[in-house]
Amino acid sequence: DEFWSPIEQMQQVTGNNADVLALSGLKNPYPEAQLGVIRSGAYADIILVNGDPTTNIKLLMDAERNIDLIMKDGVIYKNIVK
Repeated sequence: DEFWSPIEQMQQVTGNNADVLALSGLKNPYPEAQLGVIRSGAYADIILVNGDPTTNIKLLMDAERNIDLIMKDGVIYKNIVK
């Protein structure tokens, strides 16, 4: 929080890390599709947050109360309908 805004922190752990992995060439564990974006054909793990983590990154620290949906590789692991 002290150095980067919440949105900058989220960009670092998603899109920025995906860009670094893409630079690793043959060692890239995800060469078949784009990573770090939500786009047709891309690898996308999605969470649905109860609140706005772009203004309060600490919402992500309490998954039990603040994360309503977790989807990884197209499989839903948590789905709370409110």
